[in-house]
Amino acid sequence: MSSRAAAADTGRPVPPVEAPGRRRFLGTVVAAAVTTALPATAHAAPRGPRRLFLGTYTSVAGGGAGIGLAAYDDTTGHITATGTVTGVGDPSFLALHPSGSTLYTVNERQDGAVTAVRLSSDGRHQVLGSRATGGAGPCHLSVHPGGNWLLSANYTSGSVAVHPIEASGALGARTALVTHSAPPPGPGQGGPHAHQIITSPDGGHVLAVDLGTDTVYTYRLDTARGTLTAVSRATVRPGAGPRHLTFHPSGRYAFLANELDNTVAVCGYDPATGRLTPGAPQPTGAGPGTSYPARLAVTRDGRFAFLANRGHNSLTRYAVEDGGARLRLLGTVPVGGDHPRHIALSPSQNLLFAANQRSSTVSVFHVDRTTGELRPAGGPFRFPVAVCALPL
Repeated sequence: MSSRAAAADTGRPVPPVEAPGRRRFLGTVVAAAVTTALPATAHAAPRGPRRLFLGTYTSVAGGGAGIGLAAYDDTTGHITATGTVTGVGDPSFLALHPSGSTLYTVNERQDGAVTAVRLSSDGRHQVLGSRATGGAGPCHLSVHPGGNWLLSANYTSGSVAVHPIEASGALGARTALVTHSAPPPGPGQGGPHAHQIITSPDGGHVLAVDLGTDTVYTYRLDTARGTLTAVSRATVRPGAGPRHLTFHPSGRYAFLANELDNTVAVCGYDPATGRLTPGAPQPTGAGPGTSYPARLAVTRDGRFAFLANRGHNSLTRYAVEDGGARLRLLGTVPVGGDHPRHIALSPSQNLLFAANQRSSTVSVFHVDRTTGELRPAGGPFRFPVAVCALPL
């Protein structure tokens, strides 16, 4: 990782090389140790306690012991710890299978991997095993809407990978690995840094955001073979450092958070060709200085967007206008923690969760779906080195 990249994402440790003798679990089936049972909940029903999964780093001082398990009240926002899935190293980003039966996580280490965890209503979740991503420091993953392929992004090595998902939810051997070799890295970057990989809302294309090359790559996924074919690429201004792309529900626009120059951009998207067209950079409302915007979340009705600012320790509120073509800055609110690495809306859209890495907390906000106002839902929930929050 270049010095600039390391400075830009100061919360990310350099993935450690696994020490000799440390237990490996690539390709194995391991029973997860869970400290307590998790209340059974329906995947889509808003009634009763809801499930919350939390990502962390296990290899840093004060880090967690694995994937955090919690329950939350969708009305009050109150979070209660319910256990930990152990046997999973550095689970810094999480994604759920469309069936709701399997959870996937990256293992953000030098010898990168992705892990599958079968979920159970009684809390006896089972680690199904891991597969190597073929790169270093995987920091993001997503499941293709068809449920048959897992996509992952290797930050340190600047590559993206594809793994098949078996009927059991377990992962098969990697079918694709593509390294971003062009265009040249941005100023001071030293190399590509793939930060995100997602499928477009129409399901026709896969988009990978690379902070190091200041580029969003569009691929077509062969859903029979699991291979990626390059379609187009959209390059933003040098040094912008694109980190995270979120689509508007219309599927015709997407919002891009640029980590290094503290901006966001509205991008046009053509579903027919997969071509992304970034618009002019816009302010985050965090003021001058380095804020390292992290992740955008858009409400399901497409009316509001929220952005986490790590340096400013705030959440930016935007009104989304013209069917997704315009972001109007509404202002910022304090996040109530330090270094909000990740934000996510609850399925009901009533709550927004912010994982604050440096304060080891999760902040919860009530979301006013009429005005986009964010109101704190009590005090923060403590969780070691919280870097991802996945509310179900």
